[in-house]
Amino acid sequence: MSNYFNGKGTYMNKEYAQIFSNVLDEKQIKINEPMSRHTTFGIGGPADCFLVPKTAEELCVVSKLAHRNHIPVFILGGGANLLVRDKGIRGVVIFTGRLHKIEQSGNLLKVSSGVSTAQAAQAAYERGLSGMEFASGIPGTIGGAAYMNAGAYGGEMSKIIVSATTCDARGDLITYDSRDIGYSYRHSLFMENGEAIVDITLSLKPGNKKDIRALMDDLNHRRRTKQPLEKRSAGSTFKRPSGHFVGQMIEELGLKGYAVGDAQVSEKHAGFLINNGHASCEDMLHLIHDVQQKVKENYGVDLHTEVQIVGEE
Repeated sequence: MSNYFNGKGTYMNKEYAQIFSNVLDEKQIKINEPMSRHTTFGIGGPADCFLVPKTAEELCVVSKLAHRNHIPVFILGGGANLLVRDKGIRGVVIFTGRLHKIEQSGNLLKVSSGVSTAQAAQAAYERGLSGMEFASGIPGTIGGAAYMNAGAYGGEMSKIIVSATTCDARGDLITYDSRDIGYSYRHSLFMENGEAIVDITLSLKPGNKKDIRALMDDLNHRRRTKQPLEKRSAGSTFKRPSGHFVGQMIEELGLKGYAVGDAQVSEKHAGFLINNGHASCEDMLHLIHDVQQKVKENYGVDLHTEVQIVGEE
């Protein structure tokens, strides 16, 4: 293909679109798509090429084409634990949010990666299955929750996932048993191998629908009263260090409301950093660094981000 590279050595964005146009229609391919539209932070520069496959088959084909053409790939779910840099993402972003099937087999629930975590919890409730209640208020998709082993209120995805199917760079489907996923606190094998999660299978337990609903309502009430759900954030910004509570340390340092531009420590819950309007990634990174530095100086604790930071520096 002529003119395959531009002067900066990266693929020309229109050439990207041409590569995938035989698989996806024009509505499924977006050029220079602002990532701020696709993250709960509302922050992020443009993706060179943003692809929206609607089926697992399309996902596998575009993955294979990207690999064959040496195009960098970033897999995007609900954008709920993500901070994208202001220069955006080079290569292609493959959005899995249109993969949207839920199938039941006894106590097993097979859920496509693009289903929201809240919708998966609701589907479990409707089928009288217990075990997903903790996740009913976790933002983003079930694929993203499985990717980072999301958890809340004593529950964790690793405790209910029995298998996961992924698509690798060559476009092949691979099924992993839960024991092979390498789950630990906010970590999984998928963070290392770069494979796209296609679906997961959850092992749940029969329960009383009234009890399931009551627990979901209680946990969501706690979230609404304690977390800044009315603001744009990526959830808890930092991982929990052993023996410490992040929000408590930040609050004790008097940092509630501390801001860099429109990036701010939530006044409602100090463990949440929020976009209070038009924060840039640079603002948020500056704020993250300031909080990390002050906690280190006063407590001797290193805070590590739970939020994934991606994009061109």
